[in-house]
Amino acid sequence: MTTPTLQTYGWNDHFKDQLTPDELADAVVVRVSAHHGTLVSVLGEDGELRLPVQSVEAAGKVAVGDWVLLKAEDLRAIRILDRKTELSRKAAGEEVRSQVIAVNVDTVFIVCSCNEDFSLARIERYLAMILNAGAVPVVVLTKPDVHDNPADLAEQVAQLHPGLAVFVLDARDPSQVSSLEPYCGPGQSVALVGSSGVGKSTLANSLGAGDLATGGIREKDGKGRHTTTARSLHHLPTGGVLVDNPGVREFQLPDCDEGVTDLFEDVVSIEAECRFSDCKHAGEPGCAIRAAIESGELDERRFESYQKLNAEQERNAKSLAERRQRERSTTRIVKSAVARKRKRRNDS
Repeated sequence: MTTPTLQTYGWNDHFKDQLTPDELADAVVVRVSAHHGTLVSVLGEDGELRLPVQSVEAAGKVAVGDWVLLKAEDLRAIRILDRKTELSRKAAGEEVRSQVIAVNVDTVFIVCSCNEDFSLARIERYLAMILNAGAVPVVVLTKPDVHDNPADLAEQVAQLHPGLAVFVLDARDPSQVSSLEPYCGPGQSVALVGSSGVGKSTLANSLGAGDLATGGIREKDGKGRHTTTARSLHHLPTGGVLVDNPGVREFQLPDCDEGVTDLFEDVVSIEAECRFSDCKHAGEPGCAIRAAIESGELDERRFESYQKLNAEQERNAKSLAERRQRERSTTRIVKSAVARKRKRRNDS
């Protein structure tokens, strides 16, 4: 059995340049491949290890895909290397907080099936997240046999962002999936995102990630059942690694202003031509947006999606500011109580 190299697990110059020869003299570098609660699986030049979470997170909380520098003698974390990319979504619930999906990935496959799951608005959400993180988005449309004209769906998706790569394929067919291999070479890390039942695990299997569990879909609504239940990193025979993610029923964006602006650059450019800077695009004179929609230059569905995501960003920012204000108030109250208690103790 040959000794694996770090490149096998996605190591590249971004991480290499963060380390000095002196640091590596008495340390080892590993990549987090799975988080099991009390144990963390890591991959390094000695293969796979399972370490206590206290050791791996001695330098901070880690996510699947993180690179960590460990002391050689006790395998305790010295530091977590700076992340190249970080994909996150708004966690479920009323509280505004981010949930990390994957870190240090170069390319993200947005997997969407050609059945009832197909949604341009959902794809736009994923695109905004990926662009905000600085990764490369690629859309993969699966189950083309359930739609009369999958090529039309691909054309609609391609128009969402300049240069966006879109593939239509049967995730069960390795010969078709091979078209994705250029994104999965040595030193490359890819991730899968998408709803449950769209074929993510099937696609991962066809890429060579191993025998991941797959499941069917409900006939009544085309929605899938969760098969992947935790994030995990898998080595691919093409030399790269893949992060498999659980499917989601609802996907809300975290703080993602730059991603939304990048995705809707065409809308932002037209909006800047409105006569009034505070134009609401609801019939005001000189509204460039309404004129563009009426002329066919701008698709009204796309503009409505832009408005919806912008409004969501504003709500999240307001909720986050309110939470921080509450935290500051609580801190002041605690400090005041401690000061009063200390004063009473000194007076007595």
